[in-house]
Amino acid sequence: MKEFQIYSLKNGIRCIHRQVRSGVAHCALVVNAGARDEHKGEYGIAHFTEHALFKGTEHRKAYQVNCRLENLGGELNAYTTKEDTTLHATVLRRDFSRAVELVADVMFRSTFPERELSKEREVIADEINSYKDSPAERIYDDFEDMIFRDSELGHNILGSKSSIARFTTDSIRSFVGRTYTTDQMVFSSIGNFSAATAQSVAERYLGDFTPTTRSFQRIAPAEYKPFDTTLSRHTHQAHGIIGTRGYSIADERRLPLALLLNILGGPSANSRLNILLREKYGLSYNVEATYTPYSDTGIVGIYFSSDHDNAGRCVELIHKEIEALRREPITPRRLAVAKRQFVAQMAISMEANEGYMLGAGKSLLLYKEIDTLEEAYKKVMAITAEDIRAVAEERLGDMSQLLYR
Repeated sequence: MKEFQIYSLKNGIRCIHRQVRSGVAHCALVVNAGARDEHKGEYGIAHFTEHALFKGTEHRKAYQVNCRLENLGGELNAYTTKEDTTLHATVLRRDFSRAVELVADVMFRSTFPERELSKEREVIADEINSYKDSPAERIYDDFEDMIFRDSELGHNILGSKSSIARFTTDSIRSFVGRTYTTDQMVFSSIGNFSAATAQSVAERYLGDFTPTTRSFQRIAPAEYKPFDTTLSRHTHQAHGIIGTRGYSIADERRLPLALLLNILGGPSANSRLNILLREKYGLSYNVEATYTPYSDTGIVGIYFSSDHDNAGRCVELIHKEIEALRREPITPRRLAVAKRQFVAQMAISMEANEGYMLGAGKSLLLYKEIDTLEEAYKKVMAITAEDIRAVAEERLGDMSQLLYR
């Protein structure tokens, strides 16, 4: 049996299914529409639309949407990124068709009633405040705004209180009509039933909606100049990000870059920065390196927090470690350990069926193919020390820096 079964509905929605032995089923409808697709003056509308999807459909009131799966012990949820919006559900295997019906109803028949939108503005305003109270999260938004300044990616997902106050039923319908087209959707499912069963249910509830096609193209961000910025946030700790642009999701060098950053500051306790800043010098409790690829670019960030007096020393040590990776080839033994660790992390993450299902759907949407674990293993094992050094030299030079003081 193939790990994934891929098929398409007559209206252009692509679908992917994986059969697993489990009493729980997951499904998601991933739309290639996010914050970067907003026009000036509507920043935050992609995220606002995600919230508004739950506020009533042609067939259900808001409380009926919320209770439909929860009364069965399941759940319906959603999230928005810079490039996609995902509506996903988790239920017992026997309730799979009910979940798909609800996902279809919410995605295609939402009415966005004004009385519900007025209440949701207050909810999102509170969400914005919560991010402002969390410097460890806010700094990522500020850094990305600077890296992608004056581009589609150069504004945060939540928007502002003033922008969300302007959104109406008509403005949301306009955004949905422009971006939620069937040629930019993927339906992903995972559960203990065949691909034929998944396809039959998908065709029943998703296949009859009118096919639509996107009429615009995204514009890749222009090159940027590195910066060194310090902002006063009056926080108990100093927070910093040192980073740069990364490779796009379609770039073959994305995997060596991901492996490099896992070596540098991945989640394991033996990452180079964790050993250096936390274990050796006791300067920081939190230090991590992240890589987020987009369809036409990406972003690399090394985050740390520390006492204010230790921030300068942390920055110095991070740059020293970056330079070491750029100058000195990684040893064969260390590379072998890093590969084995990286592949094991991927395998363990795939044990979580919901995350696996969401990742497969997004991969098919943006990358137009799915790597099985075996294929990913082969690609990781083919990475050489020279590959690591080359991406370190190319991507870890001329780093930008943002510091909260």
